[in-house]
Amino acid sequence: MPFNTKLTRALGIQIPIVQGGMQWVGYAELAAAVSNAGGLGLLTALTQPTPEDLRKEIQKCRTMTSKPFGVNITLLPTLNAPDYGAYAQVAIDEGIKVVETAGNSPGPVIKMLKAKNVIILHKCTTIRHAQSAINLGVDFLSIDGFECAGHVGETDITNFILLSRARQSLKVPFIASGGFADGQGLAAALSLGAEGINMGTRFMCTIEAPIHIKIKEEIVKASENDTELVLRRWKNTSRLYKNKVTAAVVKIEKESTTGNFEEVASHVSGKRGREVFISGDPDFGVWTAGQVIGLIHDIPSCDELCRRIEREAEETLNAASALIIPASKL
Repeated sequence: MPFNTKLTRALGIQIPIVQGGMQWVGYAELAAAVSNAGGLGLLTALTQPTPEDLRKEIQKCRTMTSKPFGVNITLLPTLNAPDYGAYAQVAIDEGIKVVETAGNSPGPVIKMLKAKNVIILHKCTTIRHAQSAINLGVDFLSIDGFECAGHVGETDITNFILLSRARQSLKVPFIASGGFADGQGLAAALSLGAEGINMGTRFMCTIEAPIHIKIKEEIVKASENDTELVLRRWKNTSRLYKNKVTAAVVKIEKESTTGNFEEVASHVSGKRGREVFISGDPDFGVWTAGQVIGLIHDIPSCDELCRRIEREAEETLNAASALIIPASKL
């Protein structure tokens, strides 16, 4: 049964599930599959080397689905920042109606997009950052708990608390991100006040995800203990899959007497991370994964996964409501 939340109504989707924007994963094949399954697929803008390459990927995705899909634009601290505005302009030119933003100082990009009535879904890890995003005019917030993959922030607040704080204090609708893989999680998020969920790691482990099968099998084998927090020393904490490279980074972080980022830069290279997904060697470089890997036990199609989550969420919510017995029947 299709869900009816503020998210599904605003985006024109059937199931309140957003595919996370993931570097080297958010290509047309995955985004289209998620959208065809009733959720919202996202193309990751910076996976494309240039704005014009993003245009081609948007056009490719449109040949694979007639359903709504969006674009993720993540603004991260870097010495050679890409032209975020140019990527945003391509999304506007191509008629993209939904953009997920994340990262530092998104104001100029959000202003560009809002001027063209693009729906903005902004990801943040603290209530303070969420309030700042509301002031920029975002339409939805993606509340990202400490369990999540990738950039977890520096406050270490898990979703059980963060979502309730969002429900108590935010005047803009929000979805839950970090730690979601099944219908029970969706039901829990809805019960805590969210309008839907964002899933990244779970969608990495689907048939359509454009990464090597050995990496998907590695996720299936993994437990919730198989992630590592790195770069905390530089206040750029990231949750990554625990492997030989993250072990080396953690050792340097603990033992370095200089604290120079250059000591770990080669280890956390994005190029090495991309090679992991191509070659299937999980130890070649760093790659993001959330603690939710402990809940992932198979490699379904996106359609199979979304239908399962929809069914499980409905069953869970119905079972919960059945626990309430009118006082007259006691």
